[in-house]
Amino acid sequence: MTTDKMINANMKTATEQNNRLNNSHSNVQNKLMLIVDELSIAVTSGVPLVDNLSYELRQGQTLAIVGESGSGKSIASLALLGLLSDSLTVTGEVKLADDTGMTTLPISNQKTRDAALRSIRGQRIGMVFQEPMTALNPLHTVAKQIAESLRLSGVSKKHWREKSIALLDDVNITEPADKLNRYPHELSGGQRQRVMIAMALAQQPDILIADEPTTALDVTLQHEILTLLDDLKRQHNMAMILISHDLNLVRRYSDEVIVMRQGHTIEQGQTADVFSQPKADYTRSLIKQDFGQALSSFNNASQQPTVLQVSNLQVQFPIEKSLFGSTKRWFDAVKNVDMNLQKGQALGIVGESGSGKTTIALALSQLLSNQARVGGRILVNEQDISALSKSELRKFRSQIQMVFQDPFASINPRMTVMQIVEEGLLVKGVGKVARQQAVIDSLATVHLPAEFAQRYPHELSGGQRQRVALARALIMKPSLLILDEPTSALDSTTQVTVVSLLREIQEKLQISYVFISHDLKVVRALCQHIMVLKEGICIESGPTEDVFENPKHRYAKQLLQASKI
Repeated sequence: MTTDKMINANMKTATEQNNRLNNSHSNVQNKLMLIVDELSIAVTSGVPLVDNLSYELRQGQTLAIVGESGSGKSIASLALLGLLSDSLTVTGEVKLADDTGMTTLPISNQKTRDAALRSIRGQRIGMVFQEPMTALNPLHTVAKQIAESLRLSGVSKKHWREKSIALLDDVNITEPADKLNRYPHELSGGQRQRVMIAMALAQQPDILIADEPTTALDVTLQHEILTLLDDLKRQHNMAMILISHDLNLVRRYSDEVIVMRQGHTIEQGQTADVFSQPKADYTRSLIKQDFGQALSSFNNASQQPTVLQVSNLQVQFPIEKSLFGSTKRWFDAVKNVDMNLQKGQALGIVGESGSGKTTIALALSQLLSNQARVGGRILVNEQDISALSKSELRKFRSQIQMVFQDPFASINPRMTVMQIVEEGLLVKGVGKVARQQAVIDSLATVHLPAEFAQRYPHELSGGQRQRVALARALIMKPSLLILDEPTSALDSTTQVTVVSLLREIQEKLQISYVFISHDLKVVRALCQHIMVLKEGICIESGPTEDVFENPKHRYAKQLLQASKI
């Protein structure tokens, strides 16, 4: 499906949306599929992670569970499939519909649980996990991974290819036969998420749990994936549990909603009712999230030193090699991009999945693989970084730092916060006492207490981990900080906090940001300038407010419109 068609399909009128929500009342007449009664989950010490969660789910219905990080929304769904650690105590009752009526599932910690739930997992209740790059096996092709689901559902081997192509076609993947032979890293974020959905559908489940299925996707793909899930739900007559922290999406794609906080149900009811008349203060605060405004550009911004100057940047990747290993065909990932960034300013780069945003970030930080072909000129503090030798670049790297999208994947789980943050200074040969003091100072800059230095990543929340990643970059005192989707894996409350922190650091330290994001609200709240990419080409750029208020290019207008849906 082309971007234009997809965006047009997403731009439903308010009347159509209301009609769909009104139809949720007819779902009451549909078959009752799942009953969750007083589900509670606690750690060994007795501290509750989920406290007395209850709901009913009917055929054709979408139930959304929303809340900030650590609210218990994901583990409450994992408990239905018996996928939690044995160290957690699970109580309550879960009943699933079958031919004889309602059957009670053995969700509590007992030896028979896994054996009893084996026939439920995938076949009765399917699950689409949050991050497809970590959920998919990087060593197996798409064909092999879908075939595994087909084998479990009893499809004979001779029909695997035919069924796999049909499933990929169902989730709107172009050239499905070609994609079967690819590995996960050779697909875009949207394509990987579609493969995950195809794998879940292979066993034809009655209930589909979608755990943050759009977290890592741009705004246009978010609507495309959720529209797809909504359509597939109707086609296969399923019920769906949608776990998300994005209230804008929940409002549009769910029939009922449960708002959770610290394991407790804060509010529950019809989506339209909860959004129009929220009863809890916490729900109202979630609905009215305010990211604030970007710092004003200096009156003499043009007179500030130029930190980054990029001319005619081009990046190509090999897509076909000859018998003897030479490249026959190249893919143009970035085409003739120019950018300028002054000290203390932030440039936001936005665009759909596969538009070249992250490729530009990797090119600026000189982290592209040796197979990539990079052309053009990149000047950082007037230094042409492509002209530096390996040893010179190693010393120069402290001036360019990068914060990655997933804070859990980008920091070493075996190292303490102290070891993670001090690593750059260790490479530079800074003494132990000076290193430790610099770590404490850097943690203070990102509003983390000094005692966090002795903690490990798994002992921190998502927002705290992202602050550690930010502290690791800031300790090097860079003049250019590249942030690649630093808020996409965080819930909305934490996003507001991190954006506010980044704005504070920008003002205090006068660092320049290249900020890559699919969340246009975040870009508007942080960046003075914006660049819109499509298929590796900059189709529009300028002061952020000018582009938001009066976009010139048709695609930029569509992208901004999609963010308001």
